Amino acid sequence: MDRNSNRNIEKGTAGKKRGGFTGRLGFVLAAAGSAVGLGNLWRFPYLAAKYGGGIFLLVYIVLALTFGSVLMTAEIALGRRTGQSAISAFSSIRPKWSFLGILCAVVPIIILPYYSVIGGWVCEYFFTFAAGNGAAAAADGFFESFIASPWKPLLFFALFVSVTFLVVLFGVEKGVEKSSRILMPALVILTIGVTVYSLTLPGTWEGVKYYLLPDFSRFSAKTVLAALGQLFYSMSLAMGIMITFGSYMKKDSSISSSVRQIELFDTGIALLAGLMIIPAAFAFSGGSPETLGQGPGLMFVALPKVFQSFGSVTGGILGGLFFALVIFAALTSAISLMETVVSILMDKFGLSRRRAAVIVYIGTLLLGIPSSLGFGALSGIRLFGMTILDFFDFLSNSVLMPVVAILTCVFLGYVAGCDTVLEEVEWTGRRRKENFFRVMIRYVCPVCIALILVSSVLSALGVLSL
Repeated sequence: MDRNSNRNIEKGTAGKKRGGFTGRLGFVLAAAGSAVGLGNLWRFPYLAAKYGGGIFLLVYIVLALTFGSVLMTAEIALGRRTGQSAISAFSSIRPKWSFLGILCAVVPIIILPYYSVIGGWVCEYFFTFAAGNGAAAAADGFFESFIASPWKPLLFFALFVSVTFLVVLFGVEKGVEKSSRILMPALVILTIGVTVYSLTLPGTWEGVKYYLLPDFSRFSAKTVLAALGQLFYSMSLAMGIMITFGSYMKKDSSISSSVRQIELFDTGIALLAGLMIIPAAFAFSGGSPETLGQGPGLMFVALPKVFQSFGSVTGGILGGLFFALVIFAALTSAISLMETVVSILMDKFGLSRRRAAVIVYIGTLLLGIPSSLGFGALSGIRLFGMTILDFFDFLSNSVLMPVVAILTCVFLGYVAGCDTVLEEVEWTGRRRKENFFRVMIRYVCPVCIALILVSSVLSALGVLSL
């Protein structure tokens, strides 16, 4: 592909004018909004609590600055060079690799519906605390009763999807970028505020030490694998999102600087989320293994009890602020997922944004219903021993995303060549970084991702315990 011919790509495959970010700040905030989501505020803290606190944090930061940085740079550069969404970016360089674009497109299509179901759960907790019913949310069985309800999860799921749809409907500049300019600063302010408040609670400092001070005796292969898996979830890698956002990025914006800023947002929010949740869990339980090992339920089951333990007024304020923060985080990622799918439909079939957005909105509602009812009316249905939502989560995050990432590394490392993205990044005269990029893409990343894939599948089959 002639590099100069790509300097002014503004159209998708159907010839329709594509939207674009107004500048680097808009791109960084939108991409960071995609990366900062439930993966940071829900998943990261419970994994950090489970896998040794400080040592998990150290391993994650090292991987984010190396492994994550390279993959994110590659995806953004690929999108900007081709000026197309994930479904067309690969085939525009090597037509025989169109299948990789299709695989990449499938990932957000699978994730968006069940992710929105979880977003609906967060809405329920926010409204419960906002109504002054924190004691009800902290009661045993509240979460299980709510998700088993025949209509409440569906109602909040539909509300969450509708808000996401309205933002995406307005387009890249007026919808995605403008919402990110509001939501991201609000998210940062709320995160810092709730974290500071949380650290003033009695009994939290033992949790701070557990979370921030690495204990190398807790280091294991499971810690590394858990951190690698979190990296995909947290940084929106192998979902087609960064390729899509890269296609909207202006040519005079620095990819390297943008990636560093996105990583700063992502890792900073994740670090603050752990500092907000883990010390509070210590204050409530004294650091009991049962609480720290709560897993995915740490936020929905354990935290309301933590909030309520400090009194109805204090706990209600803290709980309301926290779940408002989580809604913001969930929305930023959901907007990115929906925008990616809308962009795919626009590029592939030449649809207008409005028509593509309506199709994705209706499709998301229909596809999300089974996941929403999977803990109630459809709870008897099991796919490989998993609930419907858990199965889609496993299929997307543990199978498809690693496969897409491995194939992307093979494509850039051995088929199209690393220069395909290195020229776009414009690392002229910085040979050491170019060599580092080549080694990571061709050797280190594929091996590490393969370990994630194998370990995740074995864990799901009960062969390996993570």
